[in-house]
Amino acid sequence: MMIESVIEEDYQELVELWEASVRATHKFLKEEDIQFYKPLILNEYLKAVELLCVRNENRQIIGFLGVAEGIIEMLFIHPLSRGTGIGKLLLKYAINTLKIYKVDVNEQNEQALGFYEHMGFKVVKRSELDSMKKPYPILHMEYKLSAKNSNK
Repeated sequence: MMIESVIEEDYQELVELWEASVRATHKFLKEEDIQFYKPLILNEYLKAVELLCVRNENRQIIGFLGVAEGIIEMLFIHPLSRGTGIGKLLLKYAINTLKIYKVDVNEQNEQALGFYEHMGFKVVKRSELDSMKKPYPILHMEYKLSAKNSNK
């Protein structure tokens, strides 16, 4: 699997992957929240980050990473590709190549929280509301370099 840059022509495919991933993992979101965020993802959020992706053998994007200002802002994997190492590959790239050690995670997204903790991230702060002032608490996490997790 190779990590590639994303171009603007890929944005619609990223939004479709984002929606599939969110529906599989963000059970706490209401339908109106998904519909609220969807155009923001397409028209604002994707343009605000550096985007990298992994494609399958058919050149379909099956996972993507978005980073900005030293923070992992997005890491989404297509539901059919979860558990195949794509998330770990993208996260390791962010840590080892981009030197990014921070991520914000929805507190209710227990799968993502467990993934980041397994990969060596620790919660350093909690915000009661998300960036849009919606009642979805955010956990601010940082990667702690140590001998223990340097081999992950």
